[in-house]
Amino acid sequence: MGTKTNTYDAIVVGSGISGGWAAKELCEKGLKVLLLEHGRNIEHVKDYDTAMKAPWEFKHRGRLTVEQKRTHPIQSRAGSYSEFNEKFWVNDLECPYTEVKRFDWFRGYHVGGRSLMWGRGCLRLSEMDFEANAKDGFGVDWPVRYKDIAPWYDYVERFAGVNGQNEGLSQLPDGQFLPPMPMNCVEKAVKKRIEEHYNRARMMTIYRMANLTVPHLGRGSCQYRNLCSRGCPFGAYFSSQSSTLPAAVATGNLTLRPFSIVNAVIYDKEKRRAAGVRVIDAETNETIEFYAKIIFLNASTLGTTFILLNSVSEVFPSGLGNGSGQLGRNLMDHHFQIGASGRAEGFDDKYYYGRRPAGIYIPRFRNLDNKNENRGYIRGFHYGGGASRTGWQHAIAEMSYGSGLKDEATQPGPWVMGLGSFGEMLPYYENKVTLDHSKKDKWGQPLLAIDCEFKENEKKMRVDMMNDAAEILEVAGMKDIKTFDNGAVPGMAIHEMGTARMGRDPQTSVVNKWNQMHEVKNVFITDGAFMTSSACQNPSLTYMAFTARACDYAVKELKKMNL
Repeated sequence: MGTKTNTYDAIVVGSGISGGWAAKELCEKGLKVLLLEHGRNIEHVKDYDTAMKAPWEFKHRGRLTVEQKRTHPIQSRAGSYSEFNEKFWVNDLECPYTEVKRFDWFRGYHVGGRSLMWGRGCLRLSEMDFEANAKDGFGVDWPVRYKDIAPWYDYVERFAGVNGQNEGLSQLPDGQFLPPMPMNCVEKAVKKRIEEHYNRARMMTIYRMANLTVPHLGRGSCQYRNLCSRGCPFGAYFSSQSSTLPAAVATGNLTLRPFSIVNAVIYDKEKRRAAGVRVIDAETNETIEFYAKIIFLNASTLGTTFILLNSVSEVFPSGLGNGSGQLGRNLMDHHFQIGASGRAEGFDDKYYYGRRPAGIYIPRFRNLDNKNENRGYIRGFHYGGGASRTGWQHAIAEMSYGSGLKDEATQPGPWVMGLGSFGEMLPYYENKVTLDHSKKDKWGQPLLAIDCEFKENEKKMRVDMMNDAAEILEVAGMKDIKTFDNGAVPGMAIHEMGTARMGRDPQTSVVNKWNQMHEVKNVFITDGAFMTSSACQNPSLTYMAFTARACDYAVKELKKMNL
């Protein structure tokens, strides 16, 4: 293909949550957009081939085989990877990386990326989160504040479809919500008891989720099957396939190219701009170059950072736009797998309907604005969880056959309530990714080496994350309360972020307040790599909002001939 046929107005790398948004926004603004995806195409509805299957229709009932564990040693660390959705996860033997310290990198290389597998929690960052670095001196100050992003949160929530309840809390900004999913009887009682006891200093709401509770923009509402991880043929949760890509396709401006591994950004030192990208065709191994006026990198935090580190030139010997030396640094994730559970009494005559895909949510309450509070750590955490009735499986083994089994199977077990916590991780310069040139992947590329760990602040926070959960359940009247700490390593929460952080100063950050690279003005980074701090909230909604905002800015700058 010649240069002319390979030239577009914009190139978007990656078709996941942020890349899908970039493609939609740029196409709707009239640009001819090339969307490059590392892996294969997955078509909405048609390719969700396990979505309507019953458990007994799977050969191994969802369990992994020895061979699947061999080819997916990292992906099988997560409970998410199973026979039910195995094709959504990468083959680790084909896509290896170097773990200097253990890091669970969970990935899917296909159109839609992790938008098909995500947990769908949609929480805004608050003013407190955008100010945190400046106030306690960790990392660099965000160059934006909540007021800058609030209209864009509104914008993406209205399109994506987020259900939830406005609560009027400063640490949990209200949004543009569809009707919330209902709590069950135990959760309602727990909410009432908690809020009465703590006078709403600690409160409970339903989790804000990108699952539709009513039909929305041509998509069907949630069926309460809780089989989201297989892909939703009803379009009832937000994904690139159900939402942003159809909008981009409708413009006639989108060219989608799967099996396109972006190896590097091509830099034109005369124009001091990026000229395009170098792509390895994943099926043929052919190297192809594509050109555009602007480039959006949305290959995931670590995918984008790999591309930038691998984009070396005379001007940028240590990676594109890495004059600050911050590229690949400050890697963050959330820490979790800790909390408490207990048994609820007095609801044995009650049950619930369906399988609600949303839990309850207790917003952050530690280290807010109480100047006298000193917990031995900074920042904070939140809780997710829920109440449910256990099944007959609680019966002792000797009762699990014959008439005893039948008797047990006619009665549901006790109600239980669990709380699990997500905590903020600080941005540490030492937590980094680099290129490991001593090893190569299937396509001859160097591997990404990941050197990341939780430190003392996270470890101290976990004491409260566990004990506060037990205290809340005790206040709520639960019995037989048990705490748990199943340990956590970075990557496990699948919220990796921060390796090309946003900031005011080109000496200490990689992108400016518009997600534009300080040193390469026509390259924008709007996946998790730009995050300056992690807060404790699920980050995907923030990626969406910043992406829409950056696209608006980029197109205006393009029209002014500034790019």
